[in-house]
Amino acid sequence: MKKQFSALKNGFFLVALAFATLPAFSQSKLVGSWRLTAADKILPDGKEVADYGADPRGIAIFTADGHYVIEIFRSEHLKFASGDRTKGTPEEYKDALLSVSCHFGTYTVDEPKVTQEDYKDAILFSADGCIIDEAKGTITFHTERASYPNWDETIRVTNFTLEGDKLSWQSPPRPDGVIPISVFSRIP
Repeated sequence: MKKQFSALKNGFFLVALAFATLPAFSQSKLVGSWRLTAADKILPDGKEVADYGADPRGIAIFTADGHYVIEIFRSEHLKFASGDRTKGTPEEYKDALLSVSCHFGTYTVDEPKVTQEDYKDAILFSADGCIIDEAKGTITFHTERASYPNWDETIRVTNFTLEGDKLSWQSPPRPDGVIPISVFSRIP
């Protein structure tokens, strides 16, 4: 009986230890390079549409020491007729600014508090010790510089979902009520 209690106590300790390490799990899982697969937006009426054209391009890079860079480009944008970036037309400059979203800085990841009750009917870990369920939480971007100057030296919190090699997040609503959605796949 004493051995069974000891084994049970050790089992509870391992489960508690696993739950205590969940926040580090998702940050380490974000580390690496990610290719943009979608840059959409949810309109105030709930309709989801492309935000950066039909085939946007971009990358997100998260380092193990907490740095990041994100670049999103619209698939089509105007070329400067002059061939000189210092001699664009007002329309060319406007298009250049609105066809890109880039920023870099540092980041932290927080997951919502998870209880054993949340997983009472689930298998928690695979054979190699990885959590099987998707990770959800928030990424806090401490933006140093951005293509949109109002984001320079700001802190923005964004909800994310990590499911296998698919990373997606919804940014806070823009002033017009539109909610940007970015979807990335891990670059092998």
